[in-house]
Amino acid sequence: MSWNDPVVVLNDANEVIGTCPKPDAHRDGIRHLAFSCYAFDANGRLLLTRRAWTKETFPGVITNTCCGHPLPGETLVDAVNRRMHDELNLKVTELRLALPSFEYAARSNEYVEKEFCPVFVCRVDDDPVPNPDEVDEAWWMPWDDVVFLADVESSPLSPWARLQVPLLSGAHVRI
Repeated sequence: MSWNDPVVVLNDANEVIGTCPKPDAHRDGIRHLAFSCYAFDANGRLLLTRRAWTKETFPGVITNTCCGHPLPGETLVDAVNRRMHDELNLKVTELRLALPSFEYAARSNEYVEKEFCPVFVCRVDDDPVPNPDEVDEAWWMPWDDVVFLADVESSPLSPWARLQVPLLSGAHVRI
């Protein structure tokens, strides 16, 4: 998905009410549909990523494995699979919805993300090959260390990951 592609705009009841260009949604704080995905390996480690420094929003921020927006008419599952491939060249297995009604708002520079953002977990069996336009670096971390990192006051994790990780941990979500 490019910076100028459309995002799906939602009302407060999570009903689709249209689309708008992604820059407009983030500049004007328009509520829209997104997703987050947490990919685990066979050893239960989470794949963390650092967003590319060239990203318009949250450049260089450490976050969960993959985030994105479905294209108009695209299912969330298809969007997760597309973005995991585009960002990290990974094939997803055991994909499941873990937090179906997560939403948040966060500011990055002059942009405001106001997203209804269901959270998925999955398994991947290969090491990532990051797309440098999307991901600066990626590494595996034990889940308990990620939970600890999310709870540190000066945590380097993205605002959404700091909120999602405790919810996933409290629900005992793992692959």
